Amino acid sequence: MKELKKIAVLTSGGDSPGMNAAIRAVVRTGINESFEMVGSMRGYQGLIDGEIVPMHSRSVSNIIQRGGTILKSARSKEFYEKEGRQKAYDKMCRMGIDGLVVIGGDGTFTGAKIFGKEFGVPIVGLPGTIDNDLYGTDFTIGFDTAVNTVVEAVDKLRDTAYSHDRLFIIEVMGRDAGFIALGSGLATGAEMILIPESPTYIDEMLHLLEKDWKKNKTSGIILVAEGDDSGGAMKVEDEINAHFPDYDTRVSILGHIQRGGSPSARDRVLASRLGHAAIMNLKEGVSGVMIGMVDSEIELTSFEKSIKHHQAINLELLDIARILAI
Repeated sequence: MKELKKIAVLTSGGDSPGMNAAIRAVVRTGINESFEMVGSMRGYQGLIDGEIVPMHSRSVSNIIQRGGTILKSARSKEFYEKEGRQKAYDKMCRMGIDGLVVIGGDGTFTGAKIFGKEFGVPIVGLPGTIDNDLYGTDFTIGFDTAVNTVVEAVDKLRDTAYSHDRLFIIEVMGRDAGFIALGSGLATGAEMILIPESPTYIDEMLHLLEKDWKKNKTSGIILVAEGDDSGGAMKVEDEINAHFPDYDTRVSILGHIQRGGSPSARDRVLASRLGHAAIMNLKEGVSGVMIGMVDSEIELTSFEKSIKHHQAINLELLDIARILAI
């Protein structure tokens, strides 16, 4: 691998709180290690279009507390094709960029894996996704903030549920993974948590609800991950209303509010540590890996492994949540 002189950082895919903190750490660590630092706007599309901006220490001032990403984010269909990736590589060569730090999820890392193999580009990735579903890290950047956002919303909805004797069915993000639903459900004392990793049996759900109401429970919270096999919060409400027409039910779909907002302290610290490690590992000749954190220590996992395997969810927490919601 030739000596690195100029490194670009980009954010790709869905935004997550803490991406700016990661950008800040990458840029300032790079400058400290005497690299020229630049940013690619709108992810891989910025490489293709040559939308590259210089990054100095002041470029990342006052962003550690900001949600979203100052470099913008996009999903580049053009980068999916070999011709688009060739354009990106040619632009990099013309601009003297010889290393990449990419921040995103499995789609971002899939692109990074292919790009690195095709053109020999030194590249490392940081796990920036609220879903917490990447293998090779205990937590992804943005997950903790997303859970706290859901907890705040559910706490407020429970006040209304109690005041009006209502059952709220709340849908949270998690198309393929239930980490947000499980974490926030346990933290808010949800009566039921429905996630993709555990089959949802409607009859069992209805039986549990009937038992709760026989105990004079007059309000409750059901948290549903959007990818749960129940079909989502609206379907769950339909089933409940069909069997218990006297229940006063409401659906609340939290949606993209979970992606925004100022990152939590935990996400800021995680992003800072991973961003620093990204530059230090690139400097040492490491490439083709995701930089993660396992048991509070930096862990390197190949893009291939981080994409193919998903972090296992602790299903025992579902049992705990149910016991504590009695």
